[in-house]
Amino acid sequence: MTFSDIVESIKSLSTDEKQEIQLLLKQYIREERREQIFENLQLAQVEQQKGELRFSSNINELRQLLED
Repeated sequence: MTFSDIVESIKSLSTDEKQEIQLLLKQYIREERREQIFENLQLAQVEQQKGELRFSSNINELRQLLED
């Protein structure tokens, strides 16, 4: 099934069914985002344990860190 097929199928649903799909999609996206945040947290913790994580309140130093 292609994306276009899915869109066409959704068009044929009732308003209530479309709203339910909307709610489900929001929930799925929220869950995926939470998982991404958790994975980033785990990566940051590993970097911190290895001493690879650097912090600074100096804007110029932060810019330099982003460029590296």
